[in-house]
Amino acid sequence: MGKIRVAIIGVGNCASSLVQGIYYYRNAAESDSIPGIMHVNLGGYHISDIEFSLGIDIDKRKVGKDLAQAIYTYPNNTSVFVKVPKSGIKVVRGMTHDGLGKYLSQIIQKAPGSTADIPRLLKETKTDVVVNFLPVGSEEATKWYVEQVLDAGCAFVNGIPVFIASGGYWPRRFRAKGLPVLGDDIKSQVGATIVHRVLTTLFRERGVKLLRTSQLNVGGNTDFLNMLERERLESKKISKTKAVTSMLPYEMGAENVHVGPSDYVPWLKDRKWCHLRMEGQTFGDVPLNLELKLEVWDSPNSAGVMIDAIRCAKLALDKGLKGPITAPSSYFFKSPPIQYPDYIARRKTVSFIRRYGRKRSPR
Repeated sequence: MGKIRVAIIGVGNCASSLVQGIYYYRNAAESDSIPGIMHVNLGGYHISDIEFSLGIDIDKRKVGKDLAQAIYTYPNNTSVFVKVPKSGIKVVRGMTHDGLGKYLSQIIQKAPGSTADIPRLLKETKTDVVVNFLPVGSEEATKWYVEQVLDAGCAFVNGIPVFIASGGYWPRRFRAKGLPVLGDDIKSQVGATIVHRVLTTLFRERGVKLLRTSQLNVGGNTDFLNMLERERLESKKISKTKAVTSMLPYEMGAENVHVGPSDYVPWLKDRKWCHLRMEGQTFGDVPLNLELKLEVWDSPNSAGVMIDAIRCAKLALDKGLKGPITAPSSYFFKSPPIQYPDYIARRKTVSFIRRYGRKRSPR
């Protein structure tokens, strides 16, 4: 009960920020206010209660390394805000399937050898929660890993836009196995999606009719390189678009909404530039137009959210909850099983934590 054993699928930038963040805030006082974290003690679990059990990747530069070394290994290029000491946790060889696209295969070489026995390793390492950080478009690879997670009896947190928690088939599988799943597609602390949602809600609540909108994103990490392969973008575009349009009580028409990644700029590294444009109609049919540019470091921007999602997954696991965990999913993810306005999603998540949290002695 005291710890949360976490395995990571895909030891890229998001994994790097997550592992760094756990170490960086390991000694935080429960009264501290930490950017991007709901509570230092969430439902009885301190940030430091998260410990890593396994890293899974296919890159030969990472497989076999200590997790604390692999997170700094090229092509990872996110911000380094702390140096994590060796953990003793090794990165094992995972399954490729469609996880390695056309452009990523130009900079990543698969590790030799066969795929590790993932269910056995998850059981042997006493893993509680498995986090999916595979590249966008890894549809078949994600489904393969979900089968391994179900076999091993772990909770699953899906950080990418493959529809597992919000899909028709997979929620039934998790219910049948008596296991919780959170997802899909992690929502950053203050990223393009949440800003776009909030502004869309503002337009609606202030009586401005949103007629047309676009969200263009560029970045320099491997995710943006991977998404140059446009056919891998379908689920990402659906996820980001629905996250915005679900805030409106009317249909805008597909031709009036463009949301998605636009290009890869290597020197940006893990920074992302988001360009928003919103065209509305106000009183007297007078136009109102808004333009905004947002710049963030992409992976740290979601790491705190993932820390909270992991702890909510463990609370669900502790209480024997099964299937999609809708309240935390609605607050932490772009494509949850049920979309709520963000203030309602937060309120439901706070209620979930109060209801299912465990008592913990003060640190």
